[in-house]
Amino acid sequence: MSFCVKDILRMQVAPALGCTEPVAVALAAAAATAVLPGRPERLDLWVDPNIYKNGLAVIIPGTGGLSGLDLAGALGVFGGDAALGLEVLEPLNDESVQAARTLVRDGRVTLNLLHEQRGLFIRAEVFDGSHVAEAVVRDMHDNVVSVSLDGTLLPRAQTSGKVAASSEMPRLEAWIKGLALEDLVRLLDDLDDEDREFLMEGVRTNVRLAEHGLKFGPGLGIGKALDRLVRQKLVCRDMILAARILTSAASDARMGGVKLPAMSSAGSGNHGLTAILPIWAIREFITCEEKDVLEAMALSHLVTAYVKAHTGRLSAVCGCSVAAGAGASAGVAYLLGGNLAHIAGAIKNIIEDLAGVICDGAKAGCSLKLATAAGTAVQAALFSLQGVNVMDTDGIIGASPEQTMQNIGMLSTEGMIETDRTILKIMLAKRFSGF
Repeated sequence: MSFCVKDILRMQVAPALGCTEPVAVALAAAAATAVLPGRPERLDLWVDPNIYKNGLAVIIPGTGGLSGLDLAGALGVFGGDAALGLEVLEPLNDESVQAARTLVRDGRVTLNLLHEQRGLFIRAEVFDGSHVAEAVVRDMHDNVVSVSLDGTLLPRAQTSGKVAASSEMPRLEAWIKGLALEDLVRLLDDLDDEDREFLMEGVRTNVRLAEHGLKFGPGLGIGKALDRLVRQKLVCRDMILAARILTSAASDARMGGVKLPAMSSAGSGNHGLTAILPIWAIREFITCEEKDVLEAMALSHLVTAYVKAHTGRLSAVCGCSVAAGAGASAGVAYLLGGNLAHIAGAIKNIIEDLAGVICDGAKAGCSLKLATAAGTAVQAALFSLQGVNVMDTDGIIGASPEQTMQNIGMLSTEGMIETDRTILKIMLAKRFSGF
């Protein structure tokens, strides 16, 4: 079975409000609550280690700076609309936030870490005193695979959650793994006006976050700090710095809990920021048409999806660096007029540079990593266009970009399992020591 570029964009790119790990927990809780007859009185949650890690410290939008997966679940119960998918928390208001905080404060939310669970997994059980409703999210952040009431599995038509194409995604990932970089570039010929408008909506969505970050400096304020350095003439604004400013400013807003959606890529809002914004940032430095920019962004999403098909949705490796970063570097090289060899070189350059960046959960500090990924993506492309390419004999770099990206997958899924556990162990020790 083969897919077209429209299929890939539809399945891999979507708006998401807030960090996708707590949002996925809220989605599961909201999907279960939707079929519960009475008022919810208790919530039990079970999550895999990577959902736990990524949702431990990140601010939830619309809460005034609050965090925690237990709270995210409670927010899904009292303020979520599962029909909105990854924008499940859009309806939040002060009343629903207070109800969620009360449920957590009264000890009526339990969060269980499934230490040995592999792959993305969330189970939410909501009780009203007489009935129990359960929803399960698996493999993808918005993939509600089942909803049941009192142990009876409900038909999908009776659930209000957005059910992702759970049967399609494994086939898509298996198919895309078999493609060559040249095949991904050829897919760009199939883009139509609807696809281009969708890609442009991704630009508008993510630029809104960046503009908020530059204006108000939420989160760590990395984007605003870099912009201020330019204004003070302490650094010069070039392609690389423009990409860093725009991308980190958007991440500042998103990780700072600003209630604005991000256009995600491969299940991650920060991936979407990295895949889109560096390409948008450099357009002002060159001569190009909007059509070229949107094709470059499409390629960025395709390469990001290719890498994530090998690494998995969540891992110990920072996907913004090696997956969306690789996508952005490919897109930049394409937009700058590079040929297939230049695009391949850009991908290999950034993976050699950033393969060691770990994922230690979602939090304000991710903006630093996005600044690095965005700037390095542009740099990797510029190097390749100047004939600077890492050698195939270097470390994990393969003879081809495909082999290099596959090696990152092997490193992520086989080599860093214990690293992931150690990262979570450190984070848990900090949390429970009152740090």
